[in-house]
Amino acid sequence: MAVAFTFPGQGSQSVGMGKDLADAFPEARRVFEEVDEALGESLSKLIWEGPEETLTLTANAQPALMAVSLAALRALESRGFSLKDKVSYVAGHSLGEYSALAAAGFVSVADAARLLRIRGNAMQAAVPAGEGAMAAIIGLEQADVEAACAEAGQGSVCQIANDNGGGQLVISGAKAAVELAAKLCTEKGAKRALMLQVSAPFHSALMAPAAEIMREALAGVAKKMPVVPVVSNVSVTPTSDPDEIARRLVQQVTGRVRWRETVEWFGANGVATLYEVGAGKVLSGLARRINRDIATAAIGTATEIDAALTALG
Repeated sequence: MAVAFTFPGQGSQSVGMGKDLADAFPEARRVFEEVDEALGESLSKLIWEGPEETLTLTANAQPALMAVSLAALRALESRGFSLKDKVSYVAGHSLGEYSALAAAGFVSVADAARLLRIRGNAMQAAVPAGEGAMAAIIGLEQADVEAACAEAGQGSVCQIANDNGGGQLVISGAKAAVELAAKLCTEKGAKRALMLQVSAPFHSALMAPAAEIMREALAGVAKKMPVVPVVSNVSVTPTSDPDEIARRLVQQVTGRVRWRETVEWFGANGVATLYEVGAGKVLSGLARRINRDIATAAIGTATEIDAALTALG
């Protein structure tokens, strides 16, 4: 049965993540050094020492999470693991797609770090502070959430940004429209409608300026065919074509993260185990709620490296 590697997105970051990997594996430490050099600053110091509020900033959290994921992969590889031989597909949640692609050799770690710094800054700058918002809608059918967004929008941007599975949808757009849509979702029977503490309306049409910046940035980096296919957030289909991957990454900035469908696709295509590579266990929890027939495991600490190597053979 097939194995897929998944890579976490923003929200999985925590101060100290990856430190035990860097201490235990020289190959993992080199990833952090490479990211520091690419960005011209000691991001690793921020990752390991904080402060948390600075690490959580979009422009820092995105390359930081990628660094931890790639450090975990390099630790595995230092023990003889081969992604190409053992893994059928890779996928990542939002910024995690860049981690997945760096893992599969589409771009270098240094270029992934620079792209994610550009992406984070561009997404932050796309909408003036206070004009956008996001909200998590729990326990309401997708059609009802879409109807609430349409009713609340009325000329303003309001759309589903993330379909995370397990009855969790995230909406994004203009602040007033999102607030109204959240209220309408509650009236339609949502268990919860929670405004999120985020700095911008990610994965909405308001991110169009950031998408254009990423189009230019991706055009300027060396791209290779990944050693395993990546299942895209926006299309939920695997591809290894570098130009198509770049197009999908641009679309991803304004498009929906279709994570529920991604996990369902894995299940329908023979994937028996999903490994979450990097910080936290958010994706593992989502996967269990989407498809209980798929086993999950985390690869983010030195202890988990040993367990994964035993399981993967």
